[in-house]
Amino acid sequence: MTMADEFCTLFDRHYLARGLVLYGSLCETCDDFRLRVFCMDEPTARILRQMRLPRMDVIGRDELEKFDRDLGAVKTTRSQVEFCWTATPAVCLFALEREPELDAITYLDADLFFLSDPAPLFAELGADSVLIVPHRHAPRWTASDEVVGPYNVEYLTFRNDGRATKVLQWWRERCLEWCYDRFEDGKWGDQRYLDDWPERFPGVHVLEHPGGGLAPWNAEMHALDQADGSLRVDGLPAVFYHCQSLKLVRGAETLARLGLLPERYRFVPDPVPLAWTVDWPLSQKQRELIWDPYVRRLGAAYGEIRRIEPRFEAGFHQPGIPHLAREAAMHGVRTFVPARPRRTVRAIYRALARR
Repeated sequence: MTMADEFCTLFDRHYLARGLVLYGSLCETCDDFRLRVFCMDEPTARILRQMRLPRMDVIGRDELEKFDRDLGAVKTTRSQVEFCWTATPAVCLFALEREPELDAITYLDADLFFLSDPAPLFAELGADSVLIVPHRHAPRWTASDEVVGPYNVEYLTFRNDGRATKVLQWWRERCLEWCYDRFEDGKWGDQRYLDDWPERFPGVHVLEHPGGGLAPWNAEMHALDQADGSLRVDGLPAVFYHCQSLKLVRGAETLARLGLLPERYRFVPDPVPLAWTVDWPLSQKQRELIWDPYVRRLGAAYGEIRRIEPRFEAGFHQPGIPHLAREAAMHGVRTFVPARPRRTVRAIYRALARR
Protein backbone atom coordinates (compact mmCIF):
# COMPACT_ATOMS: atom_id res chain seq x y z
CA MET A 1 0.00 0.00 0.00
CA THR A 2 1.02 3.60 -0.56
CA MET A 3 0.58 6.59 1.70
CA ALA A 4 -2.87 7.06 0.17
CA ASP A 5 -4.11 3.90 1.87
CA GLU A 6 -3.25 4.47 5.55
CA PHE A 7 -5.95 6.00 7.75
CA CYS A 8 -6.83 6.45 11.40
CA THR A 9 -9.92 7.67 13.22
CA LEU A 10 -11.36 7.74 16.73
CA PHE A 11 -14.88 7.52 18.11
CA ASP A 12 -17.00 6.14 20.93
CA ARG A 13 -20.32 4.26 20.83
CA HIS A 14 -22.26 7.42 19.95
CA TYR A 15 -20.43 7.57 16.61
CA LEU A 16 -20.01 3.84 16.11
CA ALA A 17 -22.63 3.58 13.35
CA ARG A 18 -21.12 6.60 11.59
CA GLY A 19 -17.66 5.08 11.88
CA LEU A 20 -18.96 1.93 10.22
CA VAL A 21 -20.36 4.00 7.35
CA LEU A 22 -16.98 5.73 7.02
CA TYR A 23 -15.32 2.30 6.84
CA GLY A 24 -17.86 1.05 4.30
CA SER A 25 -17.35 4.10 2.09
CA LEU A 26 -13.58 3.46 2.10
CA CYS A 27 -14.26 -0.15 1.08
CA GLU A 28 -16.29 1.15 -1.87
CA THR A 29 -13.81 3.80 -3.04
CA CYS A 30 -10.29 2.51 -2.25
CA ASP A 31 -8.67 -0.49 -3.92
CA ASP A 32 -6.80 -1.24 -0.71
CA PHE A 33 -6.49 0.53 2.63
CA ARG A 34 -5.98 0.11 6.36
CA LEU A 35 -8.18 1.94 8.89
CA ARG A 36 -6.96 2.16 12.48
CA VAL A 37 -9.92 2.76 14.79
CA PHE A 38 -9.09 4.14 18.23
CA CYS A 39 -12.05 3.15 20.38
CA MET A 40 -12.80 5.77 23.00
CA ASP A 41 -14.97 3.51 25.15
CA GLU A 42 -15.20 -0.19 25.92
CA PRO A 43 -18.49 -0.97 24.08
CA THR A 44 -17.05 0.31 20.80
CA ALA A 45 -13.94 -1.86 21.11
CA ARG A 46 -15.98 -4.91 22.12
CA ILE A 47 -18.44 -4.64 19.22
CA LEU A 48 -15.80 -3.94 16.58
CA ARG A 49 -13.65 -6.84 17.77
CA GLN A 50 -16.62 -9.16 17.44
CA MET A 51 -17.26 -7.90 13.91
CA ARG A 52 -13.71 -8.80 12.80
CA LEU A 53 -13.84 -6.44 9.83
CA PRO A 54 -11.08 -6.84 7.25
CA ARG A 55 -8.62 -3.95 6.80
CA MET A 56 -9.57 -2.51 10.20
CA ASP A 57 -7.28 -2.41 13.25
CA VAL A 58 -9.20 -2.02 16.53
CA ILE A 59 -7.20 -0.16 19.19
CA GLY A 60 -8.53 0.32 22.73
CA ARG A 61 -8.32 3.55 24.68
CA ASP A 62 -6.14 1.81 27.24
CA GLU A 63 -3.52 1.14 24.54
CA LEU A 64 -3.56 4.80 23.53
CA GLU A 65 -3.25 6.02 27.12
CA LYS A 66 -0.40 3.59 27.73
CA PHE A 67 1.38 5.04 24.69
CA ASP A 68 0.75 8.63 25.80
CA ARG A 69 0.53 8.75 29.59
CA ASP A 70 0.13 12.54 29.59
CA LEU A 71 -3.09 12.06 27.65
CA GLY A 72 -4.50 9.75 30.32
CA ALA A 73 -3.51 12.26 33.00
CA VAL A 74 -5.81 15.00 31.61
CA LYS A 75 -8.82 12.69 31.07
CA THR A 76 -10.59 13.75 34.25
CA THR A 77 -10.34 17.43 33.27
CA ARG A 78 -12.21 16.98 29.97
CA SER A 79 -15.66 15.92 28.87
CA GLN A 80 -15.85 12.87 26.62
CA VAL A 81 -16.02 15.05 23.50
CA GLU A 82 -13.15 17.23 24.72
CA PHE A 83 -11.04 14.18 25.52
CA CYS A 84 -11.59 12.83 22.00
CA TRP A 85 -10.46 16.15 20.56
CA THR A 86 -7.44 16.19 22.86
CA ALA A 87 -6.49 12.71 21.64
CA THR A 88 -6.48 13.51 17.90
CA PRO A 89 -2.77 14.36 17.55
CA ALA A 90 -1.88 11.46 19.85
CA VAL A 91 -3.57 8.86 17.61
CA CYS A 92 -1.58 10.13 14.62
CA LEU A 93 1.67 9.96 16.59
CA PHE A 94 0.72 6.47 17.82
CA ALA A 95 0.33 5.22 14.24
CA LEU A 96 3.56 6.77 12.97
CA GLU A 97 5.69 5.66 15.94
CA ARG A 98 4.26 2.15 16.20
CA GLU A 99 4.53 1.61 12.43
CA PRO A 100 7.75 3.30 11.34
CA GLU A 101 7.42 1.75 7.88
CA LEU A 102 4.45 4.02 7.09
CA ASP A 103 5.03 6.75 4.55
CA ALA A 104 2.18 8.80 6.02
CA ILE A 105 -1.00 8.62 8.08
CA THR A 106 -4.29 10.40 7.36
CA TYR A 107 -6.65 11.23 10.20
CA LEU A 108 -10.39 11.07 9.36
CA ASP A 109 -13.36 12.33 11.35
CA ALA A 110 -15.81 9.51 11.93
CA ASP A 111 -18.67 11.31 10.16
CA LEU A 112 -16.95 11.58 6.78
CA PHE A 113 -18.57 9.90 3.78
CA PHE A 114 -16.22 9.00 0.92
CA LEU A 115 -17.66 9.30 -2.57
CA SER A 116 -14.56 8.50 -4.64
CA ASP A 117 -10.92 7.49 -4.29
CA PRO A 118 -8.94 10.10 -2.28
CA ALA A 119 -5.86 9.59 -4.47
CA PRO A 120 -6.17 13.11 -6.03
CA LEU A 121 -5.89 14.66 -2.58
CA PHE A 122 -2.67 12.81 -1.83
CA ALA A 123 -1.33 13.74 -5.24
CA GLU A 124 -1.97 17.40 -4.46
CA LEU A 125 0.20 17.16 -1.33
CA GLY A 126 3.22 16.75 -3.60
CA ALA A 127 6.50 17.16 -1.76
CA ASP A 128 4.91 18.81 1.27
CA SER A 129 4.52 17.05 4.62
CA VAL A 130 1.13 18.06 6.04
CA LEU A 131 -2.23 18.45 4.32
CA ILE A 132 -5.03 20.50 5.92
CA VAL A 133 -8.53 21.25 4.65
CA PRO A 134 -10.13 24.73 4.69
CA HIS A 135 -13.74 25.28 5.69
CA ARG A 136 -14.37 27.37 2.56
CA HIS A 137 -17.50 28.78 4.20
CA ALA A 138 -20.21 30.11 1.92
CA PRO A 139 -20.59 33.90 2.28
CA ARG A 140 -23.53 33.66 4.67
CA TRP A 141 -21.47 31.49 7.07
CA THR A 142 -18.11 33.32 6.98
CA ALA A 143 -18.74 34.92 10.39
CA SER A 144 -18.35 31.46 11.95
CA ASP A 145 -14.64 31.57 11.09
CA GLU A 146 -14.27 33.82 14.13
CA VAL A 147 -15.12 30.82 16.32
CA VAL A 148 -14.22 27.66 14.41
CA GLY A 149 -11.32 29.07 12.41
CA PRO A 150 -10.37 28.73 8.74
CA TYR A 151 -9.52 24.99 8.82
CA ASN A 152 -11.43 21.90 9.83
CA VAL A 153 -9.95 18.97 11.76
CA GLU A 154 -11.76 16.49 9.51
CA TYR A 155 -9.05 15.20 7.21
CA LEU A 156 -5.35 15.63 7.95
CA THR A 157 -2.39 13.91 6.29
CA PHE A 158 0.98 13.70 8.04
CA ARG A 159 4.02 12.25 6.31
CA ASN A 160 6.35 10.19 8.42
CA ASP A 161 9.09 12.81 8.34
CA GLY A 162 10.63 15.41 10.62
CA ARG A 163 8.50 18.32 9.44
CA ALA A 164 5.18 16.55 10.07
CA THR A 165 6.37 15.10 13.38
CA LYS A 166 7.26 18.59 14.60
CA VAL A 167 3.74 19.79 13.75
CA LEU A 168 2.13 16.82 15.52
CA GLN A 169 4.24 17.17 18.65
CA TRP A 170 3.49 20.90 18.86
CA TRP A 171 -0.23 20.26 18.36
CA ARG A 172 -0.25 17.50 20.98
CA GLU A 173 1.33 19.80 23.57
CA ARG A 174 -1.19 22.57 22.87
CA CYS A 175 -4.14 20.16 23.16
CA LEU A 176 -2.86 18.80 26.46
CA GLU A 177 -2.61 22.36 27.77
CA TRP A 178 -6.08 23.46 26.62
CA CYS A 179 -8.78 21.67 24.62
CA TYR A 180 -12.34 22.50 25.59
CA ASP A 181 -15.71 22.79 23.89
CA ARG A 182 -15.88 26.57 24.15
CA PHE A 183 -14.41 29.63 22.48
CA GLU A 184 -11.81 31.27 24.67
CA ASP A 185 -8.85 33.56 23.89
CA GLY A 186 -8.95 32.67 20.20
CA LYS A 187 -9.06 28.92 20.91
CA TRP A 188 -11.81 26.38 20.33
CA GLY A 189 -11.23 22.67 20.93
CA ASP A 190 -8.32 21.24 18.96
CA GLN A 191 -9.22 23.13 15.80
CA ARG A 192 -8.05 26.73 16.19
CA TYR A 193 -4.47 25.51 16.70
CA LEU A 194 -4.39 24.91 12.92
CA ASP A 195 -4.95 28.60 12.15
CA ASP A 196 -1.34 29.56 11.53
CA TRP A 197 0.18 26.23 10.50
CA PRO A 198 0.91 27.36 6.92
CA GLU A 199 2.96 30.25 8.34
CA ARG A 200 4.32 28.60 11.49
CA PHE A 201 5.60 25.38 9.91
CA PRO A 202 7.28 24.56 6.61
CA GLY A 203 5.71 21.91 4.38
CA VAL A 204 2.04 22.55 5.26
CA HIS A 205 -0.25 22.48 2.23
CA VAL A 206 -3.83 23.79 2.17
CA LEU A 207 -6.09 21.60 0.03
CA GLU A 208 -7.43 23.23 -3.14
CA HIS A 209 -9.41 20.33 -4.66
CA PRO A 210 -13.13 21.25 -4.29
CA GLY A 211 -14.09 17.60 -3.95
CA GLY A 212 -12.32 17.29 -0.60
CA GLY A 213 -14.03 18.87 2.38
CA LEU A 214 -17.51 19.23 0.91
CA ALA A 215 -19.87 20.04 3.77
CA PRO A 216 -23.18 21.73 4.53
CA TRP A 217 -21.39 25.04 5.07
CA ASN A 218 -19.84 25.21 1.58
CA ALA A 219 -21.70 22.89 -0.83
CA GLU A 220 -24.03 25.67 -1.97
CA MET A 221 -21.08 27.42 -3.62
CA HIS A 222 -20.39 24.44 -5.89
CA ALA A 223 -22.14 22.81 -8.83
CA LEU A 224 -23.13 19.27 -7.84
CA ASP A 225 -24.20 16.78 -10.47
CA GLN A 226 -24.23 13.04 -11.00
CA ALA A 227 -22.64 11.49 -14.08
CA ASP A 228 -22.11 7.79 -14.81
CA GLY A 229 -23.19 6.94 -11.28
CA SER A 230 -20.63 9.19 -9.58
CA LEU A 231 -21.02 12.56 -7.93
CA ARG A 232 -19.04 15.48 -9.33
CA VAL A 233 -18.37 18.92 -7.92
CA ASP A 234 -17.46 21.73 -10.33
CA GLY A 235 -16.71 19.03 -12.90
CA LEU A 236 -14.26 17.15 -10.65
CA PRO A 237 -14.87 13.97 -8.62
CA ALA A 238 -16.49 14.57 -5.24
CA VAL A 239 -14.07 12.82 -2.87
CA PHE A 240 -15.66 13.14 0.57
CA TYR A 241 -18.48 14.97 2.31
CA HIS A 242 -18.54 15.89 6.01
CA CYS A 243 -21.93 14.80 7.39
CA GLN A 244 -21.65 17.10 10.37
CA SER A 245 -24.42 17.99 12.86
CA LEU A 246 -26.65 15.07 11.87
CA LYS A 247 -29.36 14.33 14.45
CA LEU A 248 -31.11 10.96 14.45
CA VAL A 249 -34.33 11.13 16.44
CA ARG A 250 -35.36 8.08 18.45
CA GLY A 251 -38.93 6.91 17.95
CA ALA A 252 -39.77 9.46 15.26
CA GLU A 253 -40.63 6.73 12.76
CA THR A 254 -43.99 6.54 14.56
CA LEU A 255 -44.66 10.16 13.66
CA ALA A 256 -43.41 9.65 10.10
CA ARG A 257 -45.79 6.78 9.49
CA LEU A 258 -48.68 8.85 10.85
CA GLY A 259 -47.70 11.72 8.57
CA LEU A 260 -46.91 13.92 11.58
CA LEU A 261 -43.18 14.47 11.24
CA PRO A 262 -42.16 18.17 11.15
CA GLU A 263 -41.07 19.30 7.71
CA ARG A 264 -37.44 19.94 8.61
CA TYR A 265 -37.04 16.22 9.33
CA ARG A 266 -36.66 13.52 6.71
CA PHE A 267 -37.45 9.85 7.05
CA VAL A 268 -35.60 6.87 5.62
CA PRO A 269 -37.77 3.76 6.14
CA ASP A 270 -35.20 1.03 5.55
CA PRO A 271 -33.12 -0.97 6.28
CA VAL A 272 -33.62 0.43 9.81
CA PRO A 273 -36.17 3.28 9.96
CA LEU A 274 -34.46 6.56 10.82
CA ALA A 275 -35.78 10.11 11.10
CA TRP A 276 -33.10 12.75 10.74
CA THR A 277 -32.29 16.42 10.46
CA VAL A 278 -29.19 18.64 10.43
CA ASP A 279 -28.46 22.10 11.76
CA TRP A 280 -27.73 23.47 8.27
CA PRO A 281 -30.11 24.29 5.41
CA LEU A 282 -29.66 21.70 2.67
CA SER A 283 -30.44 21.86 -1.01
CA GLN A 284 -32.61 19.18 -2.55
CA LYS A 285 -29.54 17.88 -4.41
CA GLN A 286 -27.56 17.52 -1.21
CA ARG A 287 -30.38 15.64 0.45
CA GLU A 288 -31.00 13.28 -2.46
CA LEU A 289 -27.41 12.70 -3.64
CA ILE A 290 -25.59 12.62 -0.31
CA TRP A 291 -27.68 12.66 2.84
CA ASP A 292 -30.39 10.11 2.05
CA PRO A 293 -27.82 7.51 0.86
CA TYR A 294 -25.70 8.26 3.93
CA VAL A 295 -28.62 7.78 6.33
CA ARG A 296 -29.62 4.54 4.58
CA ARG A 297 -26.10 3.27 5.22
CA LEU A 298 -26.45 4.35 8.85
CA GLY A 299 -29.59 2.25 9.07
CA ALA A 300 -27.67 -0.74 7.74
CA ALA A 301 -24.88 -0.07 10.26
CA TYR A 302 -27.36 -0.05 13.14
CA GLY A 303 -28.69 -3.35 11.83
CA GLU A 304 -25.20 -4.87 11.93
CA ILE A 305 -24.54 -3.55 15.43
CA ARG A 306 -27.85 -4.86 16.74
CA ARG A 307 -26.99 -8.36 15.56
CA ILE A 308 -24.36 -8.21 18.30
CA GLU A 309 -26.16 -5.96 20.80
CA PRO A 310 -29.91 -6.02 20.09
CA ARG A 311 -30.68 -3.07 22.39
CA PHE A 312 -28.00 -0.76 21.00
CA GLU A 313 -29.37 2.82 20.81
CA ALA A 314 -26.29 5.07 21.09
CA GLY A 315 -26.03 7.96 18.67
CA PHE A 316 -29.64 9.17 18.80
CA HIS A 317 -30.62 12.71 19.63
CA GLN A 318 -32.68 13.21 22.78
CA PRO A 319 -35.47 13.62 23.77
CA GLY A 320 -37.15 12.18 20.67
CA ILE A 321 -40.93 12.17 20.31
CA PRO A 322 -41.75 14.61 23.16
CA HIS A 323 -39.31 17.11 21.65
CA LEU A 324 -41.00 16.84 18.27
CA ALA A 325 -44.41 17.21 19.86
CA ARG A 326 -43.36 20.40 21.61
CA GLU A 327 -41.82 21.72 18.39
CA ALA A 328 -45.05 21.05 16.52
CA ALA A 329 -47.08 22.77 19.22
CA MET A 330 -44.80 25.83 19.14
CA HIS A 331 -44.99 26.28 15.37
CA GLY A 332 -48.59 25.27 14.84
CA VAL A 333 -49.66 21.90 13.61
CA ARG A 334 -50.95 23.25 10.29
CA THR A 335 -47.33 23.97 9.30
CA PHE A 336 -46.55 20.27 9.35
CA VAL A 337 -49.73 18.37 8.49
CA PRO A 338 -52.18 20.72 6.74
CA ALA A 339 -54.23 17.86 5.30
CA ARG A 340 -55.34 16.53 8.72
CA PRO A 341 -58.03 17.90 11.01
CA ARG A 342 -56.32 20.33 13.36
CA ARG A 343 -58.04 19.23 16.55
CA THR A 344 -57.21 15.56 15.97
CA VAL A 345 -53.57 16.26 15.22
CA ARG A 346 -53.19 18.43 18.31
CA ALA A 347 -54.64 15.68 20.45
CA ILE A 348 -52.16 13.17 19.02
CA TYR A 349 -49.19 15.45 19.67
CA ARG A 350 -50.33 16.18 23.21
CA ALA A 351 -50.63 12.47 23.91
CA LEU A 352 -47.18 11.82 22.51
CA ALA A 353 -45.68 14.69 24.51
CA ARG A 354 -47.00 13.17 27.74
CA ARG A 355 -45.21 9.86 27.16
